[in-house]
Amino acid sequence: MVSRREAVREGWLHRVGVVVCRDGQGRFLVHRRAEQLSRYPGHYELGVGGAAGVGESYEQAAARELGEEMGVRASVSFRFRFLNRAGLSPHWLGVCDAVLEEVAARDPGEVAWYGWLTEAELLRALRGWTFTPDSQEIFDRYLICRAAPDAGSSERGLR
Repeated sequence: MVSRREAVREGWLHRVGVVVCRDGQGRFLVHRRAEQLSRYPGHYELGVGGAAGVGESYEQAAARELGEEMGVRASVSFRFRFLNRAGLSPHWLGVCDAVLEEVAARDPGEVAWYGWLTEAELLRALRGWTFTPDSQEIFDRYLICRAAPDAGSSERGLR
């Protein structure tokens, strides 16, 4: 098994699962990464996630990371995946979503701040705040997938 750090260092293709979280009012969960993190410290991020382990699905990786970073257990649904070339190294990014009632207890070692933004507020934030390189593409593709739920279906079998 290869660690994500080694895959990034060597430029090897790997898999990452993220979850876009919404609340009952349709607002998006946005968080700012902790300053001590090695990748994108202090950047804002739309998806909560991390590398998928061997034999782990995108949904499992996203749900695990949601629990670790935000202290939340939630039903996570796979939406789509794409080859993400933004960031430190190319990787398959499996995007899931979940509806959350609240965030239980964020891990301050991972998450410095979080908040709920409406779609309009998130659009403004993406233009004005410093986000991770993949956040805009995740958001754009998520909106397309949400508008046409079958848009990602051809990729569903390619997990």
